[in-house]
Amino acid sequence: MSIKRTGHRYIDVASGKTLDTWFPRSNKEIARSCMAQKVGLIKSDFVDIEIEIDAPPQTTEEAYLRLHLLSECAVKPHGVNLEGVFGLLPNVAWTSAGPMLPDLVDELRGLLAAENMQVNVTSVDKFPRMTDYVIPEGVRIGDADRVRLGAHLASGTTVMHEGFVNFNAGTLGNSMVEGRISAGVVVGADSDLGGSASIMGTLSGGGKQVISIGERCLIGANAGVGISLGNECIIESGLYLTAGSKVRTPEGNTVAARELSGCSGLLFRRHSQTGAIEAVTTNAELWGGLNKDLHVND
Repeated sequence: MSIKRTGHRYIDVASGKTLDTWFPRSNKEIARSCMAQKVGLIKSDFVDIEIEIDAPPQTTEEAYLRLHLLSECAVKPHGVNLEGVFGLLPNVAWTSAGPMLPDLVDELRGLLAAENMQVNVTSVDKFPRMTDYVIPEGVRIGDADRVRLGAHLASGTTVMHEGFVNFNAGTLGNSMVEGRISAGVVVGADSDLGGSASIMGTLSGGGKQVISIGERCLIGANAGVGISLGNECIIESGLYLTAGSKVRTPEGNTVAARELSGCSGLLFRRHSQTGAIEAVTTNAELWGGLNKDLHVND
């Protein structure tokens, strides 16, 4: 599928390097302005970009358009080719005066001294926060710094202050996110990721399996999961279930957790006396499901 959009681009004046590109949903030429541009450290222009979503990006501008499409929920995670995206995104100091190369921040502060302006640096990273570029529909986000551009947040998602969502990852429906959704992870509708809980991604540690969480699942506080879950599964609070964890099945067998990947209707817990991990049959009625009133975010 081919997509063509018009974006507004910031460029480092000295090097000519593209720092970012914003693609308004309206696809109109809408300019931005910032103090870094006023003092001449960066410049801006409009650019027309056309991509084939199945082909890998070739430029910084193409990478930004793909991240926008994900955060606009125009495509689902893994629905657009992001091969090589890290090499195309420059490391940027994201400041209250605009984006710039990190080694220019001190110069910026000096140039803005006469403006009586305090320059704040919110992060130094390849990925900016999503809300500076895309405001998703029907979503609440407690701390915008913890959601990267390229996150896919479906309508009805609530990301609490300690929740984190990486790029090419996110939710497919009403969800409560109080833990971490790592890169590549997809969480199904009506699922709850408890406080400080974690879902293992594929960016580090050698993991290659793309993990998905089904519908009406609960991952308890301080828990973690390194396998996919089907629908109506529960991970007990404090239990980190890796692919190699030994689990006693409902049938009484002991298997590696990876053999249960994608199964539905399982509660994973530790035996209170032996500490052994066991899986027992369950359903979403055990934890009661999401409070629907919390996810009407209009």
